[in-house]
Amino acid sequence: MLYLVLGLVLFLGVHSVRIVADGWRTQTMARLGAGAWKGLYSLASAAGLVLIVWGYGLARQQPVALWLPPVGMRHAAALLTLIAFILLAAAYVPRNAIKARLHHPMVLGVKVWALAHLISKGNLADVVLFGAFLLWAVLDFRAARQRDRAQGTAYAPGTAAGTMASLVVGVAAWAGFAFWAHAWLIGVAPLGR
Repeated sequence: MLYLVLGLVLFLGVHSVRIVADGWRTQTMARLGAGAWKGLYSLASAAGLVLIVWGYGLARQQPVALWLPPVGMRHAAALLTLIAFILLAAAYVPRNAIKARLHHPMVLGVKVWALAHLISKGNLADVVLFGAFLLWAVLDFRAARQRDRAQGTAYAPGTAAGTMASLVVGVAAWAGFAFWAHAWLIGVAPLGR
């Protein structure tokens, strides 16, 4: 569990700089240069992610059960992760109504993904991992919306084509992950195949 927690501190800590020290981030980026900042940021993020994956894998070998979620929560989690994948796609597909309305669909996707896993899993490692991501996403979304208001950020209106592309890409990515990649990468078939 130690490696999982260290990974979360490193990964989410790096991703929280804009939440807690946006001015310092801007000054440091100006001093180092955007390329150097992104390089250090990416290196720290990758190290944190490796620790999270390794630590979570170790923690799953000796699970500490906190509760047994009802079977129906797996179905709810499948629906929620579908929504999370659509939100993730909307973060990158240009000119879609989802991003125009929600402004930060990727962070909302992380919220929904984390919630889906929290309601469908009952082990301590799951609560630590997904609870940390959910808390981070709540704080990050709040900070991002505050920055938008302070800077008067305007988002381009969505188009039907952009919105449809977000839906198609999100559903296709979800299906590939739910029916194949999740079991291959994580060792768990979420839809019970």
